[in-house]
Amino acid sequence: QVQLVESGGGLVQAGDSLRLSCVASGRTLSNYAMGWFRQTPGREREFVAAITWSGGSTYYVDSVKDRFIISRNNAENIVYLQMNSLKPEDTAVYYCAARITGRYYASNDYRYWGQGTQVTVSS
Repeated sequence: QVQLVESGGGLVQAGDSLRLSCVASGRTLSNYAMGWFRQTPGREREFVAAITWSGGSTYYVDSVKDRFIISRNNAENIVYLQMNSLKPEDTAVYYCAARITGRYYASNDYRYWGQGTQVTVSS
């Protein structure tokens, strides 16, 4: 069992930056590939970014490429999502998730989820 806790969300203005953190407990994070997803009311959870267990490969949805960076520190059991040049359309609840196998972009393939952290970007 892995427990995930996100933090770092908040209210910012367009163009600002935020760094989200996801701390894992229960098992070592190095066993899992990790992802960040986001969700707004009335919409399905959307893939944002993913990173392999080693950190050697990263993946992003097109809308955040060149603005967001996913990284991880397995020694500290933590995953980050650095979000730069934020836009109002980035407003959502952001979730981190862990998976062992499966598709990096498919929420159904992730086994463990955090409770989410709200990010609000004002124009």
